Amino acid sequence: MRRFPTPIRSCMSLLLCALLLAGCAGQTPRDAATQPALVDGGALAADADVDARGPATGLDATSSAEDAAPAGVADAEGWPAESQAVGDEAPSDDPRTQAERDFAAIYGATYDPVADPTLPQAAVLPSTYDPWEPLNRRVHAFNNAIDRRIATPLARAYVAAVPRPVRLGVSNFFNNLGQPVSAINALLQGKPVQASASLARFLVNATVGVAGVFDPATRMNIPNRSEDFGQTLGVWGWETSRYVELPLFGPRTVRDVFGLVGDAPLSPVQQVDNAEARFFLQGLQLVDLRTQLFAIDSMREGATDEYALFRDSWMQRRQYQIFGDRMREGDESLPDYLREDQSDTTVPVDVMPIVPGGG
Repeated sequence: MRRFPTPIRSCMSLLLCALLLAGCAGQTPRDAATQPALVDGGALAADADVDARGPATGLDATSSAEDAAPAGVADAEGWPAESQAVGDEAPSDDPRTQAERDFAAIYGATYDPVADPTLPQAAVLPSTYDPWEPLNRRVHAFNNAIDRRIATPLARAYVAAVPRPVRLGVSNFFNNLGQPVSAINALLQGKPVQASASLARFLVNATVGVAGVFDPATRMNIPNRSEDFGQTLGVWGWETSRYVELPLFGPRTVRDVFGLVGDAPLSPVQQVDNAEARFFLQGLQLVDLRTQLFAIDSMREGATDEYALFRDSWMQRRQYQIFGDRMREGDESLPDYLREDQSDTTVPVDVMPIVPGGG
């Protein structure tokens, strides 16, 4: 048998001793008291004493109820403290969820999102009074068919054929024609400053703006506010009115139908004696108005209930038109887009072919 040299044998002996020591160090003796014992037919039971070197973070899911609160003490909600340990199963008479019980175990109270003072107030939307909904839905279906088959193609052809500066001049012209009616209704609503602004806007655009085709009044910072007799009736106290959809002329309320009768004698287009000229102006205004609605067509296509979308959005918009001035005066935190008067896309009295009291 070949024998290794003495230095090699010494190194091998040292290496063998090191391996033996490392194997012994990897086995830590455990106290017999902490060893699990077999009880009740083989089930494992841990000793009641918890190792002082417990987990560094959080509460152990196997901790007893005494770790969370003293025995027999109820929490702020009246539930027994034994149910407050994180991970404990809910008692049969505890209606709280696991998350609520865990919150109570950590913070000592049950989280109530309804009573959270840091949450903003819930938005309150105006209710829509629509007792004629079945009839209104049928009228809406008729209006929708006319819009898709006649009004929309005409408006698209108008946009394709007429340059944008000319279309803007047409919009300015019809908007300026409505300023005298706005001035009178603002005065009836007790807004003399706004009435003066509407009248000044009409005079400036009718003269400097070449019959209203141009809009120098906006560059002169003269505000553009739209008021009608339906809004006047709302300010006078007729705040709630049932919704009605008119054939060809869309959303209204009963109050606004009476408003049409009040505005008709003041409408400049209704006073045109030549029937052909009047019908041309009315048709042009309708087409121009339809082009302004292209922006909401995508929202309309994706609506689950198009009738409810039109009705609710129109009613909310109408509520703001009537009571928006009170909001502007009472709340300085309103954003600018709510302080500025948006263009009114409601079909105006000017284009109604026959209105009692009109020309």
